Amino acid sequence: MMKIFSALVAKELIAFFRSWGLVAIVLYSFTLDIYITGAGIEMQAKNVAVGYVDETAGGMSEKILSRLHMPEFQKPRLFLSREALSRSIYNREIMVGLIFESDFEKNLKKYGTSKIDVLLDSVAATQGFQALQYLQNILLDYADIEIPVELKIHKLFNPNATTSQFMAMAEMLSVITLLGVILTAAVFVREKENGTWEIMLLMPIDPKLIILAKSFSQVIVIMGGVVIATGIVLFGVFDVPMNGSIAAFFLLSFFYAFTSAGIGLFVAAVSKSMLQVAQLSILIMMPLIFLSGAWTPIHAMHPLLQSLSLISPLRYYIEGSESIFFRGTDFVDLWSYFAGVILLGSVLYFYGFRKIGRLF
Repeated sequence: MMKIFSALVAKELIAFFRSWGLVAIVLYSFTLDIYITGAGIEMQAKNVAVGYVDETAGGMSEKILSRLHMPEFQKPRLFLSREALSRSIYNREIMVGLIFESDFEKNLKKYGTSKIDVLLDSVAATQGFQALQYLQNILLDYADIEIPVELKIHKLFNPNATTSQFMAMAEMLSVITLLGVILTAAVFVREKENGTWEIMLLMPIDPKLIILAKSFSQVIVIMGGVVIATGIVLFGVFDVPMNGSIAAFFLLSFFYAFTSAGIGLFVAAVSKSMLQVAQLSILIMMPLIFLSGAWTPIHAMHPLLQSLSLISPLRYYIEGSESIFFRGTDFVDLWSYFAGVILLGSVLYFYGFRKIGRLF
């Protein structure tokens, strides 16, 4: 039986590598797609365009403006009127506008307080308000305020507070989910589209062995993609730290790949074409991804959605992977993440296995 199983797995792997289009999609997803997400999605304020109107003709405003520099801010642009500044923000030429009124420096020297009117384009809310926070920190340096508390900030797990490492890893985990479903469903639906489904049914092999071999072959493909993405993109490009056990990560990924394969079996059972596979995969996977905490922290969700996230295996996979990469959690302390992935994965794989088994 093991010999037959190995032969079936090898057959599916050969069929996969002969499909150049599918190979190209997998390689793109595990390399360039992850790189684009990590390098292209920026949550911090960088290269923010700033404009200003200076009615003071003094030196204090120039000192403040000199603190706005790269990489957070572009060189501030001078506008001759408030209307021109407002129009520039409306036309998306700048994000932040500063107005120094004529009595700004006089009030600051005489009373110790003054004001700056700030116009903020908050459509890009995160970057806009981070830019505002930078500006507030700069102004605090000029305020004559003595606070009897000193903040000692210790940034744990991500000292540089870079978002690219997290975004790249989150995208890789999402790619594993989506491709695990689509590839597993595709190996069965292609049999239907090519008219070889009936021939497969006549094979003198236990149908359970066929299902297991086909799904296991795609798990191997996914694990190959994980190795490529981890080594080349995460470690090579984004220098993601590995503070825990990489063996634990690969083991967790292996169990999660079977979870995705289980969903793929269900999709294959109810789909008659690759178009239906794509549609159902997106329909099923988007809620799982949104409930996983990949894009929105679990604690920031509505209480109902927080409860629903407990049935998303991707949540346990992401939290476990973050703990391994960034927090360096010991293997023995990862049991809750392994339990969540294995428990939900077993249910999903068993259901998908039975669902498609009824077609044999």
